[in-house]
Amino acid sequence: MGTSSEGKLPGWLKPANRLVIALQRLGLPIGTMHLISVPGRKTSKMRTTPVSPLTVDSQRYIVGGLERADWVKNARAAGWGILARGRKEERVRLVELSVEERTSILREFPRKVPHGVQLFRRLYGISGDPEEFASLAPRCTVFRIERIEG
Repeated sequence: MGTSSEGKLPGWLKPANRLVIALQRLGLPIGTMHLISVPGRKTSKMRTTPVSPLTVDSQRYIVGGLERADWVKNARAAGWGILARGRKEERVRLVELSVEERTSILREFPRKVPHGVQLFRRLYGISGDPEEFASLAPRCTVFRIERIEG
């Protein structure tokens, strides 16, 4: 399997992300989308990307489609971020799950975030089958979102 089975991000993704970020900052949330802002590894400048958190057993999670995505590397390094929806923001701790822990969360993804399935089809050539998503655990980072009080 390895990286050769991973597709490329679609060309429309960056412009679409910019649009989602702009609309969110105007206070216009779209669907289940939130923004996660994490400090860059080198510059510490906050970097923002749209995500669709999902809740499993009363706990929130964010799935990173590609291990090599900059936001995933930044979140892993920082361990925290600012999660926003519209104009509402909260500072959160981002706890990376082990490969074993990811399976059950990924299995829920197609049901809880159906609009996100298309991107995974493109990246990994899978359908929306929950077991196919679960099999991505070694290649898809999952972060547990924990609210930071104060």
